[in-house]
Amino acid sequence: MLSGKKIILGISGGIAAYKSLLLIRLFKKAGAGVRVVCTSNALEFITRVSLESLSGNKVYHQVFGSGNDYTTEHVSLTDWGDVFVLAPATANIIGKLSGGIADDALSTSLLAFDKQLFIAPAMNCKMWSHYSVKKNLEYLKKQGVYIIGPAGGYLACGYEGQGRMEEAGEIFRIVSEHFSTGGQSLSGKQILVTAGPTHEAIDPVRYLGNRSSGKMGFALARELASRGASVHLVAGPTSVEAPAHQNIHLVRVVSARDMLGSCIQLFPVCDAAIMAAAVADYTPSKAADQKIKKDREGAPLELTLLPTTDILGEMGKNKKGQVLAGFALEPANGEENARKKLAEKNLDFIVLNSLEDKGAGFLHNTNKVAIIGNNQEILRYELKDKQEVAADIADTLEKYLKR
Repeated sequence: MLSGKKIILGISGGIAAYKSLLLIRLFKKAGAGVRVVCTSNALEFITRVSLESLSGNKVYHQVFGSGNDYTTEHVSLTDWGDVFVLAPATANIIGKLSGGIADDALSTSLLAFDKQLFIAPAMNCKMWSHYSVKKNLEYLKKQGVYIIGPAGGYLACGYEGQGRMEEAGEIFRIVSEHFSTGGQSLSGKQILVTAGPTHEAIDPVRYLGNRSSGKMGFALARELASRGASVHLVAGPTSVEAPAHQNIHLVRVVSARDMLGSCIQLFPVCDAAIMAAAVADYTPSKAADQKIKKDREGAPLELTLLPTTDILGEMGKNKKGQVLAGFALEPANGEENARKKLAEKNLDFIVLNSLEDKGAGFLHNTNKVAIIGNNQEILRYELKDKQEVAADIADTLEKYLKR
């Protein structure tokens, strides 16, 4: 996908600049040409020699540098590039770009570039949450700039939070998808995706839940967004980080009731929905206001459980032309039970998960599925990475949307 493509890599001055070296290597290995433009501060973190050695091209870092090939280097450079990847993007360079300021080699080049721009923010978590940074990023999104990340985790400053630059492999994947054929095949579509478990409160400390990690739903959201869809991702509580993508609009929920409310609100404005969440079938009749103490005499604790509302069934009753897909996890008679669920809930297709195969189902990075359509067609797949499974499901969705 990247063979022969020309990538401008912009690097601003932050500790995450070291990741740009791996990014150059990934682009070059894929057959792309890379030219680097950076700020003077970026060269405080990584050396010009390293950048030039890996990219095979001179680094542009001074507007009036004696080593520049052209007097208007920023124009010739941006004419050359197919895409511009700004990684890391500090709060400073984001502010300059948003405000139209061009006072160094990198900011001047950004203003002269008129094709697809990707930026991967990297900064302290307090800076990331500052209103001016949020305002600038919202403005850039509206101009078509693709924002990648940032991720959460431990930061170089010692803080823990949002602001860590997305990993080089993820940036590489997103830029590669930009060049993939049919990469925007779902452009203009609004798609609802649910992911993860729900937690049904017993008391302020305890809950009923299940082992769903959300990985399958997150992979689906990422795949659909990469094809150009606007994805409404309704996610239950998970320890897995939700995908960061400008086309993904994340809604966090906790209980089945929360998820029902969000889905009922969003579904009417969507073209399709893929319900990958593992929603609890039962919820305590009443959650205690305070932590329930263990009985010192060893008396058993009895809970009265009530069935939760069937979210998928409600959406099937109320769908008006949308494509609706669900998941089934059946311990026995899988295909037979999945077909019943398909018909009863008025679905267009259903994804049957395996419980019997090693490496499939909850908590794994791989899955083995069969996709059953309402035309009785069934597609069976071998064990795959969940991102590959997501691509298979997205392919099926596209077929149904075209009908």
